[in-house]
Amino acid sequence: MCSQGGERPSDIDSASHSPRAAFFPARIWPCTRVWIPDPDEVWRSAELTKDYKEGEKSLQLQLEDETIREYPIDVQSNQLPFLRNPDILVGENDLTALSYLHEPAVLHNLKVRFLESNHIYTYCGIVLVAINPYEQLPIYGQDVIYAYSGQNMGDMDPHIFAVAEEAYKQMARDEKNQSIIVSGESGAGKTVSAKYAMRYFATVSGSASDTNIEEKVLASSPIMEAIGNAKTTRNDNSSRFGKYIQIGFDKRYRIIGANMRTYLLEKSRVVFQADDERNYHIFYQLCAAASLPEFKELALTCAEDFFYTSQGGDTSIEGVDDAEDFEKTRQAFTLLGVRESHQINIFKIIASILHLGNVEIQAERDGESCSISPKDEHLSNFCQLLGVEHSQMEHWLCHRKLVTTSETYVKTMSLQQVVNARNALAKHIYAQLFGWIVGHVNKALHTSLKQHSFIGVLDIYGFETFDVNSFEQFCINYANEKLQQQFNLHVFKLEQEEYMKEQIPWTLIDFYDNQPCIDLIEAKLGILDLLDEECKVPKGTDQNWAQKLYDRHSGSQHFQKPRMSNTAFIVVHFADKVEYLSDSFLEKNRDTVYEEQINILKASKLPLVADLFHDGKDSAPAATTSSKISVRSARPPLKASNKEHKKTVGHQVSPRPHGGSCGPWHHLLTLSHLIGALNETHPGGLSPRALRSPGAGDVGGPWFWSCNQAAVRAGV
Repeated sequence: MCSQGGERPSDIDSASHSPRAAFFPARIWPCTRVWIPDPDEVWRSAELTKDYKEGEKSLQLQLEDETIREYPIDVQSNQLPFLRNPDILVGENDLTALSYLHEPAVLHNLKVRFLESNHIYTYCGIVLVAINPYEQLPIYGQDVIYAYSGQNMGDMDPHIFAVAEEAYKQMARDEKNQSIIVSGESGAGKTVSAKYAMRYFATVSGSASDTNIEEKVLASSPIMEAIGNAKTTRNDNSSRFGKYIQIGFDKRYRIIGANMRTYLLEKSRVVFQADDERNYHIFYQLCAAASLPEFKELALTCAEDFFYTSQGGDTSIEGVDDAEDFEKTRQAFTLLGVRESHQINIFKIIASILHLGNVEIQAERDGESCSISPKDEHLSNFCQLLGVEHSQMEHWLCHRKLVTTSETYVKTMSLQQVVNARNALAKHIYAQLFGWIVGHVNKALHTSLKQHSFIGVLDIYGFETFDVNSFEQFCINYANEKLQQQFNLHVFKLEQEEYMKEQIPWTLIDFYDNQPCIDLIEAKLGILDLLDEECKVPKGTDQNWAQKLYDRHSGSQHFQKPRMSNTAFIVVHFADKVEYLSDSFLEKNRDTVYEEQINILKASKLPLVADLFHDGKDSAPAATTSSKISVRSARPPLKASNKEHKKTVGHQVSPRPHGGSCGPWHHLLTLSHLIGALNETHPGGLSPRALRSPGAGDVGGPWFWSCNQAAVRAGV
């Protein structure tokens, strides 16, 4: 009679391999249960019906629906299916308690907990894995917060509050700064989880003064969501930037202030949205409030009337009231001390971007020049809202200056060049405003009291792969490669060194090293270097750049050329292969804003507009950073032309991170600042019995992993 409890040690005639490792036994007895790959269900459970001996070419299996199947075995590799855990272990709240820790075991355990027990949280050592239920659950109230306060992490059911409590307790007990890293793909629930963590700290620690600083910390969320979140095909409230919030505490571990740093703002969304996606929420919120008397001068109508807010199709989100959300945004601005006059000016700048997108550009017959009607209503609104001279802006939107050693020329631009320059200006204005708002939020959260310690909460969008992947996904995935490397360092290398130092007997983990992939991207003559070089070629094209990639990197194990394309390339990242379409890479990388246009904005009659573009503020920082970090890029930065605000990857090396740049070299610098900040904290590395997906690299991150993709693969 077959045992229904799973596999016993005696079922396996092999003593040389751990049951947690990939399984290569010499013999498997009948009734042993295993997992086999399935094209529809990903993994299916099966049971051996016949004794298997090493060297045999197949397994005789019976599926759960009693179907008999012969499972072929590769004789050379002799790699057999993964063993299934005993039933008594299925549903454990900590994955490290499983006898066999591999992909099918992890997915099955998460599926059982989610579907049968309604548990969205599961531990993996000190990592918290979460599945987004896509509905509000009654597990985040004040009573739940106080229930977790003071408790040890393993004494209560897995919960984001348990992670927050552990960080708070370790900060107080060990007097070490802490960090909570929330990672996962779009739609996994990262932003909400980060908010719950901050709410926990605000509730259990209280404020050290009567300034209600904990309320201000929470009030920053609706502002940042309004200006930095958008609807995507996967998530109605997707963060299109990363943020690292340091919450400061005094000696009695009460909140005294906070500071926010932002990373990787997706500027391209300001001027382009894919089908079924939206621009940033603030644009739709403002359009929804256009009928209010105080906004009459903005000359706005519904979002469908503006090019920059209607490209994705439906401009509304089911269940979301943009007008109501806008009121919350205004209240948050007021709570953070942003005066009404400043708020109006912020909304003027946002409205001006919408009008700029509707400016009608007429191509002349020669095809080499363009013009804008002096009576263009939207250009008039744009200039009036920003307080700039109409005739000058009309002229310099269609012309550019060329400076040589002896003369200065004024050159016309083609229709496509004007559209590109117009879009670059719109993105630049929004990025500068984004940085100014973040800076103002930081001023409101700043404290003069001495900070004793802090807890950092990192919420940054994770690895992305879509049907069509472009420059934005490349930047995001490059950032995730760098963060994954940091994760490997903390979780495996440093942990293993600590175990060796303490002479604890255990087997070293051979973890995935993604340095070769990072070198492919950022080393000399890597993807970024060749991209910068092609941008400098007068008639450089995306296709020529792609061909140079094929010629240079065809031998790399992390680079592939698609069979059916001469304009796309594949990068083998730590998480997955991603095919990138090279179209528009050069234009998005250049992101050139002409100085003549910036000079017009500098001369604005509106103080806030002039301040945004004044010398020294053109790269308005979103936050201060440590000066201890020294970063050397793989190639020296090039000196920019004095007539253009160059934003290519080679020109985007700025001393401080901000929301305004999108180039990968800039990402390298800002990520180095971020990693430096994380190195100054204790992220609570993963235990050696870490969650591991065979062939998919290391899964998770210090403290918190939000696994939307795992839920999909588990069929929940």
